[in-house]
Amino acid sequence: MKQGYSVNLPVQFLKQGKYVVAYSPALDISTVGRSQTEAKKRFGELTYLFLKEIIDAGTAEVVLSELGWSHARQRKNASWRPPVVSSTSVGVRMPAFA
Repeated sequence: MKQGYSVNLPVQFLKQGKYVVAYSPALDISTVGRSQTEAKKRFGELTYLFLKEIIDAGTAEVVLSELGWSHARQRKNASWRPPVVSSTSVGVRMPAFA
């Protein structure tokens, strides 16, 4: 049986009304919770199910490649890396609102 591996994904948490949305551009998936903790938990569950589904369907290589993931072979195992160069906040100037 093949062993899985862990990968760190960038996740953005956005407040929308009473809810918190967890979104990852690396997989282009999102979920919602009543708090950041709940959204984070649900995001972990969603990510596992999403990846399991594309693996079980035999479409993982196509889907991950289309999302920009890179494929690396290490010894007997193959691993995938998300297309994240870095994650940081960028200060931008905004025009004044009328």
